[in-house]
Amino acid sequence: MGQKVLVIGSGAREHTIAHTLLKGDTVSEVYVAPGNPGMSADGIHVVQLNEENHAALIDFALQNDIDWVFIGPEVPLIEGLVDDYEAAGVKAFGPNKKAAQIEGSKTFAKELMQRHDVPTAAYATFESLDPAVAYVKEHGAPIVIKADGLAAGKGVTVAMTEDEAIEALDEIFIDHRFGAAGASVVIEEFLEGQEFSLMSFVRGNEFWTMPISQDHKRAYDNDEGPNTGGMGAYSPVPQISQTVVDQAIDTIVKPVTQAMVDEGTPFTGILYAGLIATADGPKVIEFNARFGDPETEVVLPKLTSDLGAGIWAILNGETPTFTWDDQRATLGVVLASNGYPTNVVKGAKVPDIAVDPDSHVYYAGVTTNDGSSQLIANSGRVLLVETTADTLQAAQDKVYAIIDSLDTEGMFYRHDIGAKALK
Repeated sequence: MGQKVLVIGSGAREHTIAHTLLKGDTVSEVYVAPGNPGMSADGIHVVQLNEENHAALIDFALQNDIDWVFIGPEVPLIEGLVDDYEAAGVKAFGPNKKAAQIEGSKTFAKELMQRHDVPTAAYATFESLDPAVAYVKEHGAPIVIKADGLAAGKGVTVAMTEDEAIEALDEIFIDHRFGAAGASVVIEEFLEGQEFSLMSFVRGNEFWTMPISQDHKRAYDNDEGPNTGGMGAYSPVPQISQTVVDQAIDTIVKPVTQAMVDEGTPFTGILYAGLIATADGPKVIEFNARFGDPETEVVLPKLTSDLGAGIWAILNGETPTFTWDDQRATLGVVLASNGYPTNVVKGAKVPDIAVDPDSHVYYAGVTTNDGSSQLIANSGRVLLVETTADTLQAAQDKVYAIIDSLDTEGMFYRHDIGAKALK
């Protein structure tokens, strides 16, 4: 009998993690709480438990002989679910409450980087509107406005004009659009370059990096429209050289993981570095304390080793093995409900999607009505279709051949995922 694992979360990221765990020999059963009904087709057990109810999640793990828990989203990590599981004697993979601050507070992350000379944008932090506006007027645009706390990937405005920057500050301080997450604001210099995501499995000052990917944040083609949680992603990223990646590992991942150990907040789990390749080398845009979404859906399909075995080794102080397919390309496109990210219109019927062994559908915001098998869109991002092929061009052709043939009434998607690599 293999291991039984509980994955916390409900999105396409957690669907991918669960599906990848089941591909290996170590894990035989995966439960996802709260999950979504789209996961069931992959042999994943969906458990109706709220990810905020720590007591119920702990109880489930103890009563069902769960070997270990994988915590997917940021909120339970920042609220100390790992600490609570460990206190109950259950192994959990993810950073504890102290270490999760690297995502929970942009100011914490910025100050850590400043203390340890990690390359990032120049910045200032403000807790009220007037000095923040004065800073914008002094520095001019383009400039970046970020709510300090968690805002589900939507608390960032890349303002191309001063007016746009001041409008973003008004939304945070006057309209309280992000609630407590906007109690303070980080204002950063605008960095020029191509963004990429570098994720690592981490245990203290040891880390095992994954292949890089690039996601598409804007809602519409040609990077237009509002920022979203991500509309698609691809890997590899040929326009980012291995030299730049190696530099990022040496100047960012290595010193940051060591700094967290040295400062008494050692990090275990997935460290996501959102980076930008500038003329002066790679710099940090943000850190996340967990797998990125949608990057996970194009990175984990490249894993050729056993994910469960690797994480179990990390949890037990042993040396894990992670191997990757560096020959083929992966590309994923998100289907989102109309109106996403600002005024989501739920209720679209989700079509059946036929895929081959080198493609997969990862479900996110879906539900069903009264026991029927028809999936209904229930959130902003509904699902992601991922394909693997010999080249990025072939992967892009293949994914759009699948999606363009669907009835996507009530939903939309970008038609240019991967374009920056294929120019």
